[in-house]
Amino acid sequence: MRHRPEQWRLFIDASKTSLKAVHLHNGNKFPSIPAAYAPSTKETYTTMNKILVEVDYKKYQWEVCGDFKVMAVLLGLQAGYTKYSCFLCEWDRRARGTHCSRKHWPHRQSLTPGMKNVIHKPLIKPSKFCLPRYILNWGL
Repeated sequence: MRHRPEQWRLFIDASKTSLKAVHLHNGNKFPSIPAAYAPSTKETYTTMNKILVEVDYKKYQWEVCGDFKVMAVLLGLQAGYTKYSCFLCEWDRRARGTHCSRKHWPHRQSLTPGMKNVIHKPLIKPSKFCLPRYILNWGL
């Protein structure tokens, strides 16, 4: 299907039974388009890579939307309770004494495997990831 990639984003999400990827139109003028469905599959680096290959992500470079776990997997971050869990900065989750007092953390300079909880090469650029609206509205 001919389209303008900048008008669409790729939403990736998983449930207990499957992993799904859907194209969403920016502005919701068009219905969502299922792109991939993987039953009995979990959110892992290998399966995310396969999905991106199958939908030809390298060619179109859509923005990718998903929850924090999807974000961590796509950016090559270690899952779970890690010291550096933010892909934007070097926030130290274990420095409990500074959580309320320190407001500025150094920006993360790179996503280099083997450094600061990065275990894989990122599958997408950090600038191509966006959080869903329901996550952004949690504080309201």
